Amino acid sequence: MALSFKGHTVVVTGAGGGLGKAYSLLFASRGANVVVNDVSEAAASKVVDEIRRMGGSAVTSVASVTDGELIIKTAVEHFGTVTILINNAGILRFKNMSDKEWDFVQLVHLKGAFSCTKAAWPVFVKQKFGRIINTASAAGLYGNNGQANYSAAKMGLVGFTKTLALEGEKYGIKASVIAPMAASAMTETVMPPDMLAGLKPEFVAPLVAALAHPDGPEANGRLFEVGAGFVAEVRWERSHGVHFRLDETFTPSAIAAQWDKITDFENPEHPMRISDTDLKRALDLSKASSPNPQSSPEIRFDGKTVIVTAAGAGLGSAYALMFGKLGANVVVNDTDEANVNAVVSEINKAGGKAVPSITSTEDGEGIVKTALDAFGGVHVLVTNARVLRSKPFGEMSEADWDEVVDVNIRGSFRCAKAVWPIFQKQKYGRIITTASNIGIYGAPSLANYSTAKAAIIGFTKTLAIEGARSNILANVVASTAPIRARSPNSQEDLADIFKSDYLAPVLGYLASEANEETTGSLLEVAGGWAAQTRWQRAGGFGFPHKKPLTPEAVISKWNKFTNFDDGRATNPASTHEALQQIIENFENENEEEEYADPDDPDVVVEAKKIRGDPEEYSYEEKDVILYNLSVGATEKELPLTYEGDSDFRALPTFGVIPAFASASAFSLDWLPNYNPAKLLHGEQYLAIKAPIPTSGTLVTTTRVLEVLDKGKAASVRTISETKDPSTGEIIFENVMTVFVRGSGGFGGKKTGNELDFGPITAANEPPQRKPDAVAVEKTNASQAALYRLNGDLNPLHILPEFAAIGGYSTPILHGLCSFGIAGKHVFKTFGEIKDIKARFAGVVYPGETLVTEMWKENDKVIFNVKVKERESVVLAAAGATLLQGTSESLPLKSKL
Repeated sequence: MALSFKGHTVVVTGAGGGLGKAYSLLFASRGANVVVNDVSEAAASKVVDEIRRMGGSAVTSVASVTDGELIIKTAVEHFGTVTILINNAGILRFKNMSDKEWDFVQLVHLKGAFSCTKAAWPVFVKQKFGRIINTASAAGLYGNNGQANYSAAKMGLVGFTKTLALEGEKYGIKASVIAPMAASAMTETVMPPDMLAGLKPEFVAPLVAALAHPDGPEANGRLFEVGAGFVAEVRWERSHGVHFRLDETFTPSAIAAQWDKITDFENPEHPMRISDTDLKRALDLSKASSPNPQSSPEIRFDGKTVIVTAAGAGLGSAYALMFGKLGANVVVNDTDEANVNAVVSEINKAGGKAVPSITSTEDGEGIVKTALDAFGGVHVLVTNARVLRSKPFGEMSEADWDEVVDVNIRGSFRCAKAVWPIFQKQKYGRIITTASNIGIYGAPSLANYSTAKAAIIGFTKTLAIEGARSNILANVVASTAPIRARSPNSQEDLADIFKSDYLAPVLGYLASEANEETTGSLLEVAGGWAAQTRWQRAGGFGFPHKKPLTPEAVISKWNKFTNFDDGRATNPASTHEALQQIIENFENENEEEEYADPDDPDVVVEAKKIRGDPEEYSYEEKDVILYNLSVGATEKELPLTYEGDSDFRALPTFGVIPAFASASAFSLDWLPNYNPAKLLHGEQYLAIKAPIPTSGTLVTTTRVLEVLDKGKAASVRTISETKDPSTGEIIFENVMTVFVRGSGGFGGKKTGNELDFGPITAANEPPQRKPDAVAVEKTNASQAALYRLNGDLNPLHILPEFAAIGGYSTPILHGLCSFGIAGKHVFKTFGEIKDIKARFAGVVYPGETLVTEMWKENDKVIFNVKVKERESVVLAAAGATLLQGTSESLPLKSKL
C-alpha cells in the first residue's frame, strides 16, 4: 500500500530549494500538511504555491532555525500539531575560516536543530508520537578538506540523533540521521555540473519519507548514506582491542608495542549503545594480563612542548603529569588557578618543566603565546576541556546547550587554529582531541554533550586531512570517564575503570614521534583497554535512474541496504571513498539487479535475466471503443464510445491490452515440469504511468519479477512495461502473478516479502464498515466473446468443449474482463486512478451480475467483487490508488 501521510503535519527547515523542497513536495503529495521553512520568503512561498496547485496543504515560515519556537508555533496554529520534523537547513563556509564563519556554521546546523527539536519535543511527548530526521553529511562522517566547521557540525548531529533516539523511545519519538549527497545551492559551489546532474534531491526524499512514516521500518538512532539512488546504512565497528596490565609497564611504549593488535579488526564488535560494552569485564581482563611488553626505544618527549587544556584536574592533569614525566615541556591550561598551580608544581618537583596558563580554552592564542614565551615553540596540542550539564532533553535550556557546545567544540577549534600556523611552518605537529563514548553512542539526558563530543570527532577527521601534507597528525581519544553514573555496573565500585592514569598512555603514543602514520583515527579507552572504532557501511542498494524512486521502493529493499553480513560491507575512511559507490550509481539502469534476491536459486537468478522480445501493439480509436464496450460501456457514455466526443478516452484498465501479446509470449519453460495447461492467473496489477493515447503504437517487454516455490506449484510474478517507442516514456506497467501447478520443488524461497512491491502486494483488507459505494452491473451473455476481440486467444472463453475440459459448464469470462468492469466502477464513482490491483478468487459466467463494493481510505479505494446470483467472491484483495488532484467534478465523470 502506498504510504500516506494524511493527518500528519511535517515541518521542513531549509525548504526553499534543493533537498528541503523535494521533501516538502513529496510529503504534500502523500497528504501531509507541510510547514515550508526558509529564510528566503520568496523561495518558501514558491514551494507553498506549488504544493497548493497540486491540491496539497502548506504554509510558509520564514523564521530562523534558531527560533524553533516560532517555526513550531506556525505548525500548531495552522494545523493543530506537528508530527514530523526534518532538520534540513544548512550552510557552508570554506577554508581559512574566521571565528565568525566557525560560529555561524555551528549556529545554523547545531543550534538550529536543537532549537527546532526542543520546540517540537513537548508536542511529541504529549501526543506520544514524533519523528525527527537530522541531516549529517559525508564531510561529518569522514572529514573533508577545508570544511572543519561543517564537518564538526554535521558529525555533531549524528551524536545528537543518537541521544534523541534513546530519550524519545518511551514517548513514541524516533530519530534517524541521513548523510545525503544531492544537488543544492551548497553543493553547486563545490561540484561540477555533470556530477550535480546525477544527484537529484528526488533520490533522497523517498528515504526520508520511509524513515518518517509511522509504519516505516525500524530506524531509531540509525544512520544512512544516500544519494544518486544509492542507499546504505552506516554503523560503528570496533576492534576487539587489547587489555593492558595496569601497572608501571602501562606506558606509551606499551601501546606502541601492541598497536597492530589494537587496530586489528579481525574479530570486530558492533556496539549500538554504551551498555553494549562490559567495562567491568574489560577491567578484570586488564588486571589479569601479563606485564606489558615495551617498544624500543622508549617513547619520550624530550625537547617537545605539549599544551594540555583543562589540565587542572582529572584526565587533563593525568595527561600533563605523564608528558612531564616523559621529558616534555608542559603548558598546563585551566581556569582554576589553584588546580593549575598544583599540577605545575608537581611536574616541576618531579624534575619536569611546566608553566601555567590560566584562561579559557577559547583563548587559544593566549594559551599558545604562553607556550612560545616559556619554551619557544609548541609540538603537541591536547584539547581536553569539557563541561557536562546533564538534563532530560525536554528540560534542557538554551544556556545548558550553549555552554556545553561552546566549551567543548569552540575551545578545540580556537586552540587548534592557534597552533596550526606553527605546526605548518615546522612541518610537524600532533593534535589529540578528547571525545567520549557518549558522543559515539549517545546517552539519555546528555543531548548537548553527545552533540559536542561527536562534533569533535568530525572536526578531528578534517584536521587530519588538512594536516597530512605538513606532517600534522590528528587523532581523537574517546574516554568513558563522564559516564560513571550511567555504567551498567554503577552499583559496584568501578573507579579503576575511569582512572585518568589508565587513559593517558594511548594518548601519549598518538602524540609521539613514534606515531608516524596514524591520523584521523578514533580510539576508545577505559580501564586499561584500548580499541579502535571506525565506520562500517553496508553494501547498500543502487536504485536505477530509469524511473522515479518511491518510499515503497526504498522499503522493499530495506533488508538489502541494511545488511552488514552478506559480504559486501565496506569501511570507507574518506569522503572520496564514501562517494565512490554513489557516483558509480549515476549510470545505473540495471533493471535485472533491481529485482535480484540473494535467496533465489540459480534457476530463478537466470530467469530474471531473461528479457522477452519487444511486442508491438498498434491501435486506432475504434480499438479503444471496442475495449470500453467489452467491459460494459454503453452508447450513452459518449466519452467512452464516440471518438468525436471532446473528452473521448480509454478506460484506465485499457492498460492491460497492449501487454497481452508480450505476457503471452513470455516463456516459463525454465520452470521444472512446466505445463501451460496447468497455469492459473492469480493476481493482476496495473499502473497507469502517463496519459493514455487513444491511438498509436506501443511496445511492451516482459521479464520476471519474483518466483516462489510453493512445493507442488510455482508462483511467478512477471512485469510488463509498455512504452511509447517515440519518446521512451512508460505508459503502463502490468504485474501479473500466475500459479503453475506441478512446477514446484526447485528450492526457491517459500514466501515473498509483502514490502517488496508496495501496492502490488498490498492486502487491501476491506474496513469493518458498510461500503462507501456499491455498483451493480449485469454482464451480457456475449461478454466473453466480445472481450476476446481485444486479443484474448484462449478458447476457454468461447468453446464449450474446451470449457468442459476445465470443469466449467459454459465458457467463462476472462478474469481481466471482470477486472476492467470493476475498474470502471471505481473510476465512475471516485474519479481518475493511477493504479489498480486485484486477486482472482473465482470465475464469472457471461450473463451473471457483478457487485462491486467500494471503501475509500484516504487516496485509495479498496474494493471486492461478487457474483450476485451465487454470492461468490470473484475479485479479492483489490484496491485502486486515486490520482492526486482529481475530483468529483471531472468533466468525464459528469458525462458518465
